[in-house]
Amino acid sequence: MVTARGRIDKRQAILDGAFTVFARQGYAQACVQEIADEAGVAKPTVYNHLTDKATLFRHAVQAAARTSLDQRLAALEPLTDPGPDLRATLEEVGHRLVLLHADERSCALRRLLHSEITQFPDLLDIVVESGPQRLSQALADRLARLALAGRLRVTDPDQAAEQLLALLVGPLEARSRMGTRQIGDAELREITRAAVRTFLFAFGPADA
Repeated sequence: MVTARGRIDKRQAILDGAFTVFARQGYAQACVQEIADEAGVAKPTVYNHLTDKATLFRHAVQAAARTSLDQRLAALEPLTDPGPDLRATLEEVGHRLVLLHADERSCALRRLLHSEITQFPDLLDIVVESGPQRLSQALADRLARLALAGRLRVTDPDQAAEQLLALLVGPLEARSRMGTRQIGDAELREITRAAVRTFLFAFGPADA
């Protein structure tokens, strides 16, 4: 007898295995048998959970995007109570965000999006809904609270969040050559410090 918990775990194993294979092979070259092998299940089990290869691909990408989002939302938590040194807290949060952006799974997700967007035009909506848009909204909420407390000069929290994320991610994309070059931690910290310095120059309190 398969319990509900066991079914959920098996589905997650299939989605994880599918994402690994799609990231390695691309959609066209990936086969369901290889995905089943990666997940440690029988091929019919894959079809029992997800009816066809295209459906499997969409769900695997969505699951990867949601996992990535959960990690990034957790990285924002120090901004809820940043303590007396706001710059240090912003650098801590920024460093965690660039680490997550530069990890192999996130790079693989972006490569899949770029390579398969023509065949799956709905893929962008799937990823954005489960990723960047919600991260930006969550960051904007925290920046708005800091502004209300007088710790930032922010009149448009949504715009401020977009700009902080752009300051972090823009240089990272350029230096990593769109995720094809690994960046060391010292360089990631340099990117983070520069981003926070520029952000606080624009949005820090007037007496800072």
